[in-house]
Amino acid sequence: MALPMLDKIVIANRGEIALRILRACHALGIKTVAVHSTVDRNLKHVAMADESVCIGPAPSADSYLNIPAIIAAAEVTDAKGIHPGYGFLSENADFAERVEKSGFVFIGPTPKVIRMMGDKVEAIRAMKDAGVPCVPGSGGPLPDDDATCLRHGREIGYPVIIKAAGGGGGRGMRVVHTEAALLTAIAATKQEAKAAFSNDMVYMEKFLENPRHVEIQVLSDGQGNAIHLGERDCSMQRRHQKVVEEAPAPGISEEQRAQIGRICTEACVRIGYRGAGTFEFLFEDGRFYFIEMNTRIQVEHPVTEMVTGVDLVREQLLIASGHKLSIRQSDIVMRGHAIECRINAEDPETFVPSPGLIKHFHAPGGPGVRVDSHIYEGYKVPPNYDSMIGKLIVHGATRAQAIARMRVALSEMVVDGIKTNVPLQSRIMADMGFIQGGTNIHYLEKRLAERKEKAIGLG
Repeated sequence: MALPMLDKIVIANRGEIALRILRACHALGIKTVAVHSTVDRNLKHVAMADESVCIGPAPSADSYLNIPAIIAAAEVTDAKGIHPGYGFLSENADFAERVEKSGFVFIGPTPKVIRMMGDKVEAIRAMKDAGVPCVPGSGGPLPDDDATCLRHGREIGYPVIIKAAGGGGGRGMRVVHTEAALLTAIAATKQEAKAAFSNDMVYMEKFLENPRHVEIQVLSDGQGNAIHLGERDCSMQRRHQKVVEEAPAPGISEEQRAQIGRICTEACVRIGYRGAGTFEFLFEDGRFYFIEMNTRIQVEHPVTEMVTGVDLVREQLLIASGHKLSIRQSDIVMRGHAIECRINAEDPETFVPSPGLIKHFHAPGGPGVRVDSHIYEGYKVPPNYDSMIGKLIVHGATRAQAIARMRVALSEMVVDGIKTNVPLQSRIMADMGFIQGGTNIHYLEKRLAERKEKAIGLG
C-alpha cells in the first residue's frame, strides 16, 4: 500500500537498522534516500536505496550528527519524512524540531515528548503522574545543599545510586554504599555529567541490588490509541550494554504482563506519545520499577516481532503517515519464544573493537532463524562507529527450543578476517544460569570476572 503522505523518506542512519528501515519502506512502496558518510559508500542499504547523498566525512559529528546536512539531503531529494533509526540523532529533540520546522515529518514522537523523556528527572515525574511505578528516589534533582542530600540518602536507604539527568548508555551513574561516600560521589557524578552531557543535574534513587532488566514495547498513534506488545528481558549485560535479549521474559505471568502493559499504554495516551517506544524497568521481587523510556525503535525489536508477528518499523511508518492504529490489544498474542544475540566486531575476551576486512561471511539459516546485518564478504568494517555488525535472532515454540536453535545458528555463523563476540555468545547459550532463566543484570559481568580470574569457561 503506497502512502500518499510519505512517498519518500530519508534514512538518517547506517548499518543494519538503515537496511531494516529500507526494507520496510520498499514493502510499503515508499522510496528511500540513504544518507551516508564517505567511509560508508559501500554499505548495503546505500546500494539498494532509490537515491543516496553523501553528508560528510567519517566522524559522526561531521556526518550522521550533522543536522543541516541531513535536512539539506531531504530538501534536495524532495523527501517527505526522516527516519532516525536508533542511536545518533534518534532521541535528539532539537533535531526532531528542526525536521518539523523544515516541513518534513519526523518518524518518531513529537519534540516535546522526546525532550520530556530525555530528561530523566522530568521523565520520572511524568511517569509518577501517570501512575507508572518508579524506583524510590529524591523525586527531583539534587540541590547544592549537603544536608538535604544526606537526608535523601537516609530516607531512601543505602545503597543508593546517583544518576545524571541527561545520562544514557550506562554513563553518568555512581553507586554509593555509605553515607560517608555520598557527597563525594554526588560531586564526581555532577562533574562527569557536565563533561559528557553539558548538564550537571543529578538525582538519587534506591540501588536495587539484584534486579532484572525487563522492558515493555508500545505502539501509540498520538490520536488517543495505544497498545503494548509484551515484554523483553535484557538482563544479560556488560557495562550496562545489552548483549542478549529475549521475549517473553522468563517468569513473567500473563497477569503481570497485562497489568504493567495497561499502565504503559495509559501513560502513552496521557503524554500524547506517537510511534514506537519502550518503557524500561528494573524488575525485582515481582515488582516493576520504571527507569527510562526510549522514544525510538530499539536494537532488540526483532524478538518482539518474532513472538507477535507485528512489523514494528512498518507500524512506525504508518503512524507517521497519520494513520490510526489498525491493531487492537486483543490482536496481540505472544507465540513461542525468541532470542537475539548482538554480533559485535570485537575480541571476545578483551572486548577491544576489531575493525577490518571481512574475508569470508556465512549467515546461518534454518527454521526460525533471522539475521539482521549489513555486512557481506569483502565489506570493510570501519573503526569510526559502534562495533555491532549484526543481530542473530531465533524463534522456537519454547524457550528451550529457541536456545537450541541459537546454539546451532551461532555454530554456523562464519565471519573471517576480523574478531567477533560469537564465541562469547556461544558460551552464554551453554551457561546454566542463562538456561534456567531469570538472571539479574549483574550476572554476566560476574561470570566474565570469574572466567578471567580462574581461566575457566562459562557453564
